[in-house]
Amino acid sequence: MVGERIESEATAALEDPATESFMAHRNLLFTVAYEILGSAADAEDVLQETWLRWSGVELSTVLDERAYLVRIASRQALTRLRTLGRRRESYVGSWLPEPLLTTPDVAEDVELADSVSTAMLLVLETLSPTERAVFVLREVFDLPYDEIAQAVGKSLAAVRQIAHRAKGHVAERRPRGITDPADARHALDAFQHAVETGDLQALIDILSPDVVLVGDGGGIKQAIPNPVRGADRVARILDAGLRRTPQTVTVTPVQANGFPALLIHFDQELDAVLTLRIDNGLVSALYVVRNPEKLSRLTEPTPVTR
Repeated sequence: MVGERIESEATAALEDPATESFMAHRNLLFTVAYEILGSAADAEDVLQETWLRWSGVELSTVLDERAYLVRIASRQALTRLRTLGRRRESYVGSWLPEPLLTTPDVAEDVELADSVSTAMLLVLETLSPTERAVFVLREVFDLPYDEIAQAVGKSLAAVRQIAHRAKGHVAERRPRGITDPADARHALDAFQHAVETGDLQALIDILSPDVVLVGDGGGIKQAIPNPVRGADRVARILDAGLRRTPQTVTVTPVQANGFPALLIHFDQELDAVLTLRIDNGLVSALYVVRNPEKLSRLTEPTPVTR
């Protein structure tokens, strides 16, 4: 993997100042790229490209290494996002961000958890590539406008306008409210119990009346082709999907993208990750990723930071 190659190079050059600086900011750079792209695999590629460019920089000319590295990573991510946008137009079924296992401290950082949440990443998908990069760099990582202008190749005045437009766009579409961690755990436990016992009414009771279910199979695995809304419809689809399989189903609670999630195993093989959005003690959104190409980072938590 790209990450392993970078770490191998770092081990071989521990006393190299460029390597030390890059590794010190690696988690930050990954988070920047992931929030711009919504794909961990592509974020890792951006890290490799960032490292190649950083390794050729004369460090004595760099005043702020963190800012310089973020600019490189942002440029590479923006270039890649423009290419990915064309690919996603031909994606089979609904597209969901690649899920990441995250540690409990991410959930405790409300702003960080919100910024990497599946719900927020889907909102960011509605922005243009430049709007998305500007919003992430300004609203999540609090970069000055002049640094953002250098990263995206726009004038300072243009960046200010783009930031204002993107912020308003996101504000209209972002999830509302903050869920108490205790309420989230209670809702997750109730949801898991209903799924494991096949209690359809209990499943309906824990779902918000206007809950939405989104599935991503990538054309590789079967998934609902379009989002489904309503507690009764969503509950029956989930119940039918789990009952239909003759395999042994195992459900494991985890934290994914800063929010409660369940890993679904069929006969001990990972089949899906189901991420929950919980509002007012009820499940308001369910995101089910079955595309095997997006399930490679679910064995251990991925460090993300601001």
